[in-house]
Amino acid sequence: MPVFLALSAALLFGLVFGPQWWVRRAMQHHATERPDLPGTGGELARHLLDMARLEHVLVEIAPADHYDPVANVVRLSVGNHDGRSITAVAVAAHEVAHALQHAAGDRLFAARVRFAPVVQGFEFAAALVMMTAPVVLAFIHSSALLAVQVGIGIALLGVRVLFHLLTLPVELDASFRRALPILETGHYLDEGDMPGAHAVLRAAALTYVASSLVALVNIARFRRLSPF
Repeated sequence: MPVFLALSAALLFGLVFGPQWWVRRAMQHHATERPDLPGTGGELARHLLDMARLEHVLVEIAPADHYDPVANVVRLSVGNHDGRSITAVAVAAHEVAHALQHAAGDRLFAARVRFAPVVQGFEFAAALVMMTAPVVLAFIHSSALLAVQVGIGIALLGVRVLFHLLTLPVELDASFRRALPILETGHYLDEGDMPGAHAVLRAAALTYVASSLVALVNIARFRRLSPF
């Protein structure tokens, strides 16, 4: 029995943290500075946006790489904004691709933007449920009520994972139907660098799914509260 529990824990750990570890490893592996590249990630992003006649879309430094469709801003981390690496170039192209989706009126992208605040609301509600569950158990002493609350918390946390799985085609489109052809046809990277760019673009597409899987850790915490 202890061996089974240990194997189950290892499987859960791999399921939750494995994808996130792989994404980070892929990004870091190709983040070596390359002085031979013609520009930084930020410069490439600005160049691609101007070529697409999206001069109104700004490029800024931020803690995390993303495209903000509300503010019309491509935000890149310091390393990818100022860096000259395969990762910087590929990530910049990926985030610009989201701006291209936005400009083209892509329906899936628009749906993700529309429902993202709803998902954030579910996450906030899940946090409230998590914080109040021990209080309910301490003061009400109702196993049935606690079980219902735990079930609600699990469902709310699961929404985030489901949301990113359903919108994964938006990320795959940005990486492989838009960013990769841009890098190939524009010759922004040498042919020998394209496999690395492909790996980074795959990691960029899976970033949100990988991070949302961490919610499974909180689901496990909820499960331990359940009396059943």
